[in-house]
Amino acid sequence: MMFARIVGTGSYLPGNPVSNNDLAARGIDTNDEWIVTRTGIRTRHLAEAGVTSSELGLVAAQRALEMAGLQAADIDLIIVATSTPDFIFPSTACLIQGKLGNKGAAAFDVQAVCSGFAYALGIAEKFIRSGSHRRALVIGAEVFSRILDWSDRGTCVLFGDGAGAVVLEASEKPGILATAMHADGSQFGILNVPGQVSGGQVIGDPFLRMDGQAVFKFAVRVLAEIAEEVCSIAGVATSEVDWLIPHQANIRIIEATGKKLAIERERVIVSVDRHGNTSAASVPLALDEAVRDGRIQRGQKVLLEGIGGGFAWGAALLEF
Repeated sequence: MMFARIVGTGSYLPGNPVSNNDLAARGIDTNDEWIVTRTGIRTRHLAEAGVTSSELGLVAAQRALEMAGLQAADIDLIIVATSTPDFIFPSTACLIQGKLGNKGAAAFDVQAVCSGFAYALGIAEKFIRSGSHRRALVIGAEVFSRILDWSDRGTCVLFGDGAGAVVLEASEKPGILATAMHADGSQFGILNVPGQVSGGQVIGDPFLRMDGQAVFKFAVRVLAEIAEEVCSIAGVATSEVDWLIPHQANIRIIEATGKKLAIERERVIVSVDRHGNTSAASVPLALDEAVRDGRIQRGQKVLLEGIGGGFAWGAALLEF
């Protein structure tokens, strides 16, 4: 039996950290205590004007390839999860492919907002297990600062920019043990960007809008459910999971999810305090950080999960 196994991770954060006090100094009606108490976020990174998702994703991909000991030419599949693509088309995946110098690999984007990386990882795993592809780059890259209303303190303080990536490779050893993906489009109203480009003009509202309380309740419930689902598929008890890496949206959601799963706080990877919510980039950013600082070791079981607008949610259980 063939498996898909992570052989390299990488990430990239643009510029210097922007503190809560920095945001207040820019004229946003907020303060450090208000943000930390409600979200756990202390800093985030914001891309300079003109810096795109493909640029962030390129660096993360290069770092993942370096860890894997591979060249761009070794990759035959590139999937980018993003809600902030460089263009309507071509895809951000094609742009990263061109910048890497890879030619011929299949390349496309996945749009599932904050659950995008979990979706992209599940898709890539199935390509590899089918035998059609051998090595895949899976990237989450976002410049969410471009779709924020900076006069809305309830949303603009929550998000940041960044990218994370993994290299998947076909292996006879178990790697990704189980994946699951779900969506409920009837919940679209609680988190969305209700605008579009038409006739060269923006039609509707081009900024992110969110009902925070509704998102919290929905997220905690389905994140716990899908974590239990992937563990059940793999025949692994949640108590056997070494590390939980949830979507880094809000410390309250992270803590509530861990509590529901009876996973101790010490086994939950948290980066939201330093990165904010980087949407599809949040899980691979946290994964790369924990791999590089030595917390995550080979042979350990790691549970990844994300949830975002749609509403869409996904998870993957892997043996690292």
